[in-house]
Amino acid sequence: MEMPLELTFTNMDGSDALKTLVQEKAARLDRIFDHITSCHVYIKALQKRHIKGNLYGAHIGLRVPGSELFVNSGKDDEPSHEHVEVAIRDAFRMMERRLEAWKQKANNDVKTHEGPLQGKIAEINHDEGYGQIIATDNRLIYFHKNSVVGGSFDDLQQRDTVELVVQSDESEIGPQASTVRPISAMKFEPG
Repeated sequence: MEMPLELTFTNMDGSDALKTLVQEKAARLDRIFDHITSCHVYIKALQKRHIKGNLYGAHIGLRVPGSELFVNSGKDDEPSHEHVEVAIRDAFRMMERRLEAWKQKANNDVKTHEGPLQGKIAEINHDEGYGQIIATDNRLIYFHKNSVVGGSFDDLQQRDTVELVVQSDESEIGPQASTVRPISAMKFEPG
């Protein structure tokens, strides 16, 4: 693990087993995002109780480029936190989720669910088996009669609305649709 790790125990002694556990959990964070600049882990015995065991809390502060992320193991009265290992596990689970969310946001990987690309047939040549679609993103996209699904190429007319899938690599004639499907109405009009 390359990130600097600082570990602090308060109101308790830190055993080698706890230090090893924290190092292993921190290494998982480093695998999620390898540009963490620092990781501070605070483990604290919350209260001294005579009837039952102590409750423990774990707090983690993580620095990543342009931001700081903080979590704590949860409520101070969580019965399972009579075991310090459980408090550590809970805090690191929360930090993993927070780090994943931050990473997605930082990489603009937040999922959006947009509908399929739509357009209107701008030109169609039934004799030669091709046409062009003006898509809602204002691109003129070529299509071949073999790309038509859910209908017949011969039934298509100029100004018919379609959904289409554009090939990722452009052909020598420009963007080309790999799939064209006739639809009844278009959600957006090309500008």
